[in-house]
Amino acid sequence: MLNLATLLEDTATKLPDNVAVVFGDRQLTYRDVASAAGQVADYLRELGIGPGDTVALTCPNLPYFPMIYFGILETGAAVVPLNVLLKGREVAYHLADSRAKAYFCFEGTGAMPMGEYGRAGFDATPGCEHLVLITADPAAPSPDPAIPTLGQAMAGRPTAPAPSCPTSPDDTAVVLYTSGTTGQPKGAELSHSNMTMNVLALRDLFGRPADGFDTTLLALPLFHSFGQTVQQNLAFASGDTLVLMPRFDPAAALSSMAEHRVSFFAGVPTMYWAMLTAVHAGTVPSSAVSAIAQHMRIAVAGGSSMPVEILREFADRFGVEVREGYGLSETSPVATFNRLDHPPRPGSVGLPIWGVSCKLVDSDWNEVAGPDAVGELAIRGHNVMKGYLHRPAETRQVLRNGWFRTGDLGRRDRDGYYYIVDRVKDMIVRNGMNVYPREVEEVLMTHPAISLAAVVGVPHTEHGEEVKAYVILEAGASLDADDLVDWARNQMAAYKYPRTIEFVASLPMTATGKVLKRELVGPAG
Repeated sequence: MLNLATLLEDTATKLPDNVAVVFGDRQLTYRDVASAAGQVADYLRELGIGPGDTVALTCPNLPYFPMIYFGILETGAAVVPLNVLLKGREVAYHLADSRAKAYFCFEGTGAMPMGEYGRAGFDATPGCEHLVLITADPAAPSPDPAIPTLGQAMAGRPTAPAPSCPTSPDDTAVVLYTSGTTGQPKGAELSHSNMTMNVLALRDLFGRPADGFDTTLLALPLFHSFGQTVQQNLAFASGDTLVLMPRFDPAAALSSMAEHRVSFFAGVPTMYWAMLTAVHAGTVPSSAVSAIAQHMRIAVAGGSSMPVEILREFADRFGVEVREGYGLSETSPVATFNRLDHPPRPGSVGLPIWGVSCKLVDSDWNEVAGPDAVGELAIRGHNVMKGYLHRPAETRQVLRNGWFRTGDLGRRDRDGYYYIVDRVKDMIVRNGMNVYPREVEEVLMTHPAISLAAVVGVPHTEHGEEVKAYVILEAGASLDADDLVDWARNQMAAYKYPRTIEFVASLPMTATGKVLKRELVGPAG
């Protein structure tokens, strides 16, 4: 038996009074969370849900998420966490594609009426039999008598959790949907072994603080693999405390880190950039910056490549080196990481973690040899998904002999450290020459007037594609587009520098903080 829910159950048995979750002025112990998860599991068993079933969950970073997540796992069913930004049509697609038998959905707010969209998606999916509304106030009545609230579902149920349903290591625990940058989103099927082994490898990698337990600020969305594994599941396996932030705000995040003496933070590069921007703007007192520097033990970055300038400035401001790692939903997610017992290598995503192998391949799966040769990164190990749910043909395209090809271009130095060059699909081909947007972005970020840059390829009749940069300026800075083009011309090869510059106040981003480059592509001008 290997059930991912054991992470919570073991800790609740050994450390029942440790604070598991902090949300505002509310604190829940591991005993509290385990009890609530047991009540959810009891309700689901009453509905006939168990091994082989899938149950969907739409919930922001609230205490209800881990209660429901682990409750579903305890029944032997698989969890399908959904992006909280999905609209009704999209919810219906995910419910139908995952063949969800039940669906828990947070009611949301006026600005984000998740419950409204969830109900629309549920009504459009005949195969999904049960809808449960998660209300901010557990005692609030359901707006529809036919739809129970989470509070009603849990009411009167045993507070002593029953043991988890025995599951095999290869049974599906979680289905994580890819962002769907090409075609419809696909569900990566992750087993109990995939998810558990990734957590245990990370616990060994990160070590433990001198006082025994970390306090983690969780601002990454829990529906995504990064926040789910690297923060929630790792914390629950270790008896740590999670400080939940439903929606990332840089100034509020820094204040919370100082107030709660946060020792562990994980985020995508845009979060680090936003926090530094808040410090520049003076919205965070210097006393908070000092407090953060005093207590921060580990800062982790992933999701996309971190500009080296941001890495260096964060270390200067907060006295902690940001350690970059790499992974995808399909790899549970972590595959490589900059180890704490080695000096970090800026720009590198580190070495393969324990039990994981990496290599670089060409389009025919042939290994690309030689230091700094560029190829598509392929991964093999305990973390690689079973496949894409109900998609055997698409699974065969990316999995071969246990190796998963990631769609990311990378290189490896002489010491075995990996560097992500760019996404295969984001590479720009100008006059037959390969241009890697990340490389151009790194150069642009060294300009003192530039705060953030995103580079894309746009169609061009003569060159095939042209290089275009979208640029956010530092507060109070001014810069002429032609002057920036001239500056860039002197910084990089003629085929690389952007010919077109567009200054913007913000960049489109996903709910996880990644820049949506597909929304930037337009005429070269």
